[in-house]
Amino acid sequence: MVNPSFYDLHVYSVPEGKNTIEEMASFSLRLGISGIAITNPSQSCQPERAQVFDDFEVFSGVEIRVDNPSRLHGMVGKYRKKTDVIVIRGGTENINRAAVENSNVDILSGFGSMKDNGLNHILARSASDNDVAIAFDLGEVVSQRGGRRVRTLSNFRKDLALVRKYDVPFILTSNAGSCYDLRAPRELIALAGLFGMTKEEAISGLSSTPECIISRNRPSKSYVFEGVEIVDSTDVFSDKGDEK
Repeated sequence: MVNPSFYDLHVYSVPEGKNTIEEMASFSLRLGISGIAITNPSQSCQPERAQVFDDFEVFSGVEIRVDNPSRLHGMVGKYRKKTDVIVIRGGTENINRAAVENSNVDILSGFGSMKDNGLNHILARSASDNDVAIAFDLGEVVSQRGGRRVRTLSNFRKDLALVRKYDVPFILTSNAGSCYDLRAPRELIALAGLFGMTKEEAISGLSSTPECIISRNRPSKSYVFEGVEIVDSTDVFSDKGDEK
């Protein structure tokens, strides 16, 4: 059985975070992570370009934080062809709905701390229809204490039920702002178990879903749409087969 590759598609580097891209990449590699996406907020700086350090890939990303749906759609259009990963920081009901209704959005995050504007049946159905992944930001579980942590775990438990019911794609992320906020895949899997996620589900949120997001935004020349590729007929039929 082939071991899966693990990815964290929502981390920050300087100036939003405390460490450089090189430092974040080096530390991630030591933790057993195969790739990260630098998703500094759009107002902080221009998205970093994708880079490779010693076979470790850093994907280009951006986090969009807006309070107006029209502005959200405009920003998504601006960055879609420039980045591998677009994350929307959730907030109001209008922002959340605009995000999950836009098929060019990759990830909607920030549900753990929300009091009244979290995931609901309508948003979950739209996210599933438009292939927008919901982020379980496990950094919130690590950093919070007391009642806030209990509320985050409760919100994640509710969101997980909706994700399962409507077959919504999801990712797990450390939402790290420094090297020391990063977590090894086994730690993230264990943290996800605190709100009822199975090991198999957690592995999918760290491997197959991130891989789908990246492949969708970095299509090969033979890519048509998800699940369909054009295959050169010379790869299918040999010369002998043609002669027959």
